[in-house]
Amino acid sequence: MRKIYIFDTTLRDGEQSPGVNLNTKEKVEIALQLEKLGVDRIEAGFPAASPGDLAAVNAVASAVKNATIIGLSRSREQDIDAVREALKGAQDPSIHVFLATSPIHRKHKLRMEKEQVLETAERAITYAKKYFSKIEFSLEDAGRTELDFVCQMTDMAIRAGASVVNLPDTVGYLNPLEYGNIFKTVKENVPNIEKIQLSAHCHDDLGMATANALAAILNGADQIEGTINGIGERAGNTALEEVALALETRFDYFGAKTGLNLQEIARTSRLVSKLTGMVIPGNKAIVGANAFAHESGIHQDGMLKEKTTYEIISPETIGLRDSKLVLGKHSGRHAFREKLIDLGYELDEEAVNAAFAKFKDLADRKKHVTDEDIRAFLEEKLVDTPEVYTLEAIQVSYGNQSTPSASVRIRTAESETREEVAIGNGSVDAIYNAIDKVTAEAVELEDYSIKSVSQGKDAQGEVHVVLKQDDISAQGRGLSTDILEASARAYIDALNRLIEKRKSPGRRDKMSLI
Repeated sequence: MRKIYIFDTTLRDGEQSPGVNLNTKEKVEIALQLEKLGVDRIEAGFPAASPGDLAAVNAVASAVKNATIIGLSRSREQDIDAVREALKGAQDPSIHVFLATSPIHRKHKLRMEKEQVLETAERAITYAKKYFSKIEFSLEDAGRTELDFVCQMTDMAIRAGASVVNLPDTVGYLNPLEYGNIFKTVKENVPNIEKIQLSAHCHDDLGMATANALAAILNGADQIEGTINGIGERAGNTALEEVALALETRFDYFGAKTGLNLQEIARTSRLVSKLTGMVIPGNKAIVGANAFAHESGIHQDGMLKEKTTYEIISPETIGLRDSKLVLGKHSGRHAFREKLIDLGYELDEEAVNAAFAKFKDLADRKKHVTDEDIRAFLEEKLVDTPEVYTLEAIQVSYGNQSTPSASVRIRTAESETREEVAIGNGSVDAIYNAIDKVTAEAVELEDYSIKSVSQGKDAQGEVHVVLKQDDISAQGRGLSTDILEASARAYIDALNRLIEKRKSPGRRDKMSLI
């Protein structure tokens, strides 16, 4: 099997993401997790950047035992010396020397001609060779460098003693065909190319970082450089988890794999997100919250019959427990029935249909219906009695400088619709006064309480009321994402129960689901 080496630069290029600033302890924690992940090479930082960065690289070098630890260096002797100092405690040290090569960089940044770039890079590699057996040389902005000069620089790096030559698409400018062709050309035209490894380092400015990295592999790249979750400068780097899973899933096409312990991917992703403060988008490939989540009824039905209908990767592969069938407005009856069974409810067809109707109504109000939401409306026990009154609509007007008012529209058991408006000392009081006007019932509100049955700003609220009329009392419950609607439903529920009790004083309530 052809192995693709993984060069992780989360601690260097990843930390260059705007707003990210890892301390030494955090860098060591991430590095140790990268070691568990099975990363071959860890670029720990840029020691010449600051004393703090040098100390952090040194701490990582001392802590990690099973990966090559790399320090970044410009083509300057003082930078190389800083890397030497930082990697004193490393069991397997390496240096990464770079110099820009593209016309735009030569003219505007370096102010050098081609010959000067060649000489400067050769001196740096030769100097680094005195102290390091493993040297990577990068042609910064190789993607916009003339192909013949890329070959010339690579040939020089091999003769000077580099063991890895990196050909980065530094600004994410190329497409896969163009980037792959660079590796193909270098492989075919540079003498002794078999003596080194070729490395690909891509940025995602045009959204092609992973595609470009895979194109490089198809054209002879031996190593892929990138970061966990794709973090990095500007739009970020190649996401290493995407490359690893692409090679694993499509081994039939690429014929190559990494040496990563794939089951550590989810854990590594979460750690990097937590310590950098960079939230992983829900739709992020491999590690996003929605990567193994299904809401569409058609997809859920397929998943329940055979997972491979809609999943090409098993969530267990990256260390997750299982896929998620997310219940929302697009979900179908099959997935809902499976959720009921999973929650321990065995309902007949009529009860399932009634529950599904309630679920669909709730799903129109909430993006994601939780298990707690489902339990709440399943366990909203209703008295087995005719509904004398049914709430159809409420309208509330409230302001802290005005008197609250409410209008209600209620349907009676005879299908007659009645509407009334009332004021109160609060929105709930106004609603209850309006209901009293519709029903003409003289009742006393003995108790009113609210509790949340799920989490988040769109959580369902459950209202519990107790009404008393003479010596008869009845309790009612209402459930809704709108607490005022829940309050109205609870009040009407209690009224219906009270009226039924009044008809049959000795009758005991029969409780049922739904």
